[in-house]
This record gives sequence, structure tokens and C-alpha cells, in this order.
Amino acid sequence: MDRRSFIRKAAIGGSAIAASSTLAAPLVAQTTPKVNWRLTSSFPKSLDTIYGASDTLSKYLSEATDGNFTMQVFPAGELVPGLEAANEVGAGNVEACHTVGYYYFGKDPSYAVAAAVPFSLSARGMNAWHYYGGGIDLYNTFLEQHGLVAFPGGNTGVQMGGWFRREINTVADMVGLKMRIGGFAGQVMSKLGVVPQQIAGGDIYPSLERGVIDAAEWVGPYDDEKLGFVKVAPYYYYPGWWEGGPTVHFMFNKTAYEALPAGYQSLLRTACQAVNMDMMSSYDHKNPTAVKTLVAQGAQLRPFTPEVLEACFNAAEEVYAETSAGNPGFATLWDSIKTFRGDFYQWTQIAEYNYDTFMMIQKNNGKI
Repeated sequence: MDRRSFIRKAAIGGSAIAASSTLAAPLVAQTTPKVNWRLTSSFPKSLDTIYGASDTLSKYLSEATDGNFTMQVFPAGELVPGLEAANEVGAGNVEACHTVGYYYFGKDPSYAVAAAVPFSLSARGMNAWHYYGGGIDLYNTFLEQHGLVAFPGGNTGVQMGGWFRREINTVADMVGLKMRIGGFAGQVMSKLGVVPQQIAGGDIYPSLERGVIDAAEWVGPYDDEKLGFVKVAPYYYYPGWWEGGPTVHFMFNKTAYEALPAGYQSLLRTACQAVNMDMMSSYDHKNPTAVKTLVAQGAQLRPFTPEVLEACFNAAEEVYAETSAGNPGFATLWDSIKTFRGDFYQWTQIAEYNYDTFMMIQKNNGKI
């Protein structure tokens, strides 16, 4: 090959490489465009595990898109009041929020079903229902009228039953009890004589200390320890039957979500699922240590008696029947969970329950 021929062919090759590089830039720009969203959390930064889920989602999105899809996170109250997060997102004032559906129970009880309602499913059961039982689609069908699209974004696992100033051994002990609790659980409790109270997190401790309330539910050991309830209400009951598997959701403005490229929509769904599992893992790691610390500080662990649990379960079934009769949207969601609930607990009592029970016996016998 002569020198002039080689130079000519090399020049053609170089031009092709340069052209391909020129063409690649717009393609990347199309698939990972610049998107800057704001996310308002319903939680304060002090609840680092729940609030931190939003930071984790933001991190995942940015890393996967070389910084092109960003989500600025705001704690409750900084951009939007915590309990107004979903309303503001639905109205299009903010693109996203991290919240719990039962916060909007007063607006429509259907909001609560995909989050947590009394005697529903455990965290694993809720995940199974959401991802494989049609729960996500059913919830989004309901949320469409509110301008929202939602995906599971965390779970605390079954919560504790709360802090009590006195022991609760019978249903009669609940009559007249003033308890910080709301939503469906508050309705159920009121059927048994409890007087539900709506009190913000920061006001719970002084209310217990002064005797304004007799009991309060919050989350679980890791989060409860921070608020110091053990000093003023030492009886720590379990389980929190109103939140057996409380699902926290990332909710997005429907118009903004649908305007995203298909790749970003897929990434957003995947990142939400990753965060959903991450939060549960974090609580499972933190709560064992926290509950030991609380006991060392004087917390007296108490199980709700079978009598109390049975009465609460029956009262919950009454509330569901009453609510379903007047709210078809609620009935659709609850009927779906209720149908799955029977099969789920039939299965979990076979292998999961027996394995866990055996291992717990070994722990109690000092072998592990």
C-alpha cells in the first residue's frame, strides 16, 4: 500500500470515528436528559432510617444517570407540612414525596389500605401483595383521581404496640384510656372504650409526662428510644396490630411521572423497590440492639393478652364492614388484601413459623 493511499484511508476512518462521537452525544442526552425534581418528606431528619430512604433514592437516581436525574430532598415542614405532602404532590406543586398513605385517612380511608390497617399483612406479606398480588396497580388506580402515582418505598416491619403508663390486662382496662393513636386503629380502639388522641410527635413526651394522655404509639425500638418515652410510660406493649407491615410510599405527580422518558420511569420503579428493601433491612439490624437498650433503661415489655387482641380483631372486622359498605374504592383494595391474607398465613404457619419458633426456643435456652 502506498503512503498516499494509507493516509487517505486513515483520514476516512478518522472522520467516521469523529462522526460517531458526534452522533453519540445527542443519543445520550435523549436517554438521560437533565431532570431536577424536589421531594418533600413527611418525616423529620431525626427519624434517620425513614427520612434517610429519600436520600437513598436520590443517591441511586443520580448515580445511575451520571447526575442527570437529581432529586432534592426536603424534611417535613421545610417545603411542605409533613401531613400535606401527598396533597401538594397531587396538585403539582412538588414532583415527589415520601409519605404513608394512612396519613390521608381523613380524606379517604382507601389511602390507608396499601400502607397499613389493623390485622392486615406482615411486611413480607405486604411486599408479596404489592409486587405480585396486584397491589401496586390497584393502589395507583385509586390514586389516579388524586393526580398521583405511587410505589412502595420502605417498611418498618411490625411495629410495637406503644408506651403505657399502666398495665393493660383486660378489655375493661382499656375503657377511658386516652391514647395517642389515629386512623383505623383509633376507630377500632374507640369501639373498646379508648379515647383516641391526635398529637404531633414532638408533643407526645410532655403529654405523657403530664398525664394528658395515658398511652402513645410511635414506631418501634430504634425510633422510640430517641423520644425517651421509657422515662414517663414504662410499659412497652407489643405487637402493634394496627401496623403489622406498614408500607411507606414514594408518591409522584402523575403528569410529571408520565413525562419522564421510559428509561427514567423504569429506573425510578427499580430504585423505589431497592429502597423498600433497604429500609426493612436497616430496621431489622437496628431494632435488636435498641430494644435491649430500652430494657436496660427500664422498659417493661408486655404482650397484649389474647383477650385484648381478639377483641381488637373483632372490632376491626366491624370497622371494615362498615367502611366497605359506603366506599367501593376501599372495598376493592381491602377485599384484595383480605383474600390474599388467608392464603399467606396458611403458608407462613407451615415452614416460616415453625422454623422461627424453633430458633427462638434455642435462643431462650441459651444455645444461640
